[in-house]
Amino acid sequence: MLELLLYSAIVAGTPLLYATLGEIITERSGVLNLGVEGMMTVGAFAGFAITVITGNLFLGLISAGISAGLLSLVHALMCVTLRANQIVSGLGLTIFGIGLSSYLGKSLVGVPVQVTFEKIEIPYLSEIPWIGAILFQHNFLVYFAIITSIGVYLIFNKTKTGISLKAVGDNPAAADMAGINVFFVRYMAIFFGGILCGLGGAYISLAYTPFWTDMIISGRGWIAIALVIFSAWDPRLAIVGAFLFGCVDALATRFQVMGINISPYFLRMLPYIFTIVIMILSTKKSMIGKKALSVPAALTLPYHREG
Repeated sequence: MLELLLYSAIVAGTPLLYATLGEIITERSGVLNLGVEGMMTVGAFAGFAITVITGNLFLGLISAGISAGLLSLVHALMCVTLRANQIVSGLGLTIFGIGLSSYLGKSLVGVPVQVTFEKIEIPYLSEIPWIGAILFQHNFLVYFAIITSIGVYLIFNKTKTGISLKAVGDNPAAADMAGINVFFVRYMAIFFGGILCGLGGAYISLAYTPFWTDMIISGRGWIAIALVIFSAWDPRLAIVGAFLFGCVDALATRFQVMGINISPYFLRMLPYIFTIVIMILSTKKSMIGKKALSVPAALTLPYHREG
């Protein structure tokens, strides 16, 4: 049972990992985007619709990423160029993304997708007792999420691009004086963050639950925002947080399968109760110590170039 639970935790946590990474990149530039739920929904719809029309999963993925990325540019325009309130803009993005997807997706409800992402067993590694079945028998999107996490961490800490991104998020005025284009960096961070959120949505509609329905994301975007705080804006800890939440989600499902007499309404609440607990613990300095210093200093603050 433990082996199946851990396997299910990775499966359930993968869309959260994509969305959390996307929001980490965005917030590292100093911009808060509360539109994650809307971007994931748009990505889920676009990925599903294009896959149904073309029968090509990777065209669906590309469409999901681009559509969510383009939607995120609306947030960039409002918050970076027009210096609007980031919280209000993000909430508007969520409402718009969910509403647009629901309207356009009416005809797709109940339509089956002919192709879906299948398991890829890594040669030799998948044959390792116990570990192989948990870690090395997933679909392409699971492996890509983990690789992306490692890649984002390396970019943050080993490249000039990552240093520029963090400089803009911590002190945009100083970054500007050093020759970094603050507006370009923030636009690109928001755009690539949106792409990852779109991929997280596409994972849900093409791999996790391959169908389309209204509210298919079911609050995962909000959970991803909480996981950014839990991970202290660190892509490595994002992996831990996403799969830990996935474990709670999978555990609730396993209780139902095992016939344990617990109200299904309470079981559906478990992941969100867990999210609230994470938020409380993660925001206590006594719990995260020096990790509190990881918060981008200019987060939510619009930048206005003097002169």
